[in-house]
Amino acid sequence: MKLVVFVDGAASGNPGPAGIGVVIATLDGIPLLQCAEPIGEATNNIAEYRALLRAIEFLRRWDKPIEHVTICSDSQLIVRQLRGQYRVQARPLVPLWEAVQKELRALGVPARIEHIPRESNREADRLARLGSRIAAGGVQAS
Repeated sequence: MKLVVFVDGAASGNPGPAGIGVVIATLDGIPLLQCAEPIGEATNNIAEYRALLRAIEFLRRWDKPIEHVTICSDSQLIVRQLRGQYRVQARPLVPLWEAVQKELRALGVPARIEHIPRESNREADRLARLGSRIAAGGVQAS
């Protein structure tokens, strides 16, 4: 099974109440899993990394064999850091970057990380903003 994963993080204020959004879909774009979660107080970049870690956690528990994963993010910074094009300079991001690297290796399937335009990441963005509103106490989780 080949999967496409869309991730996004959002913080109301920077830092502020933050949330993550994850969408796991087939190559045809059929959503198989959607997740919106509050993560408490965080910066946008921390939320982006936390969304990616949550997505990998879902993939590690996937009930069917995975052949390949394409991970899509509208965060140019995160994508370039994970590809090794940028150094991770912000201290709070270093352990998150290390955790993503470790978890991707543990996943044991080929994974490609792509930067996509914000317009192509609308659903993950909507879910991340929902998580942020829940973190701020503006929406009750059901």
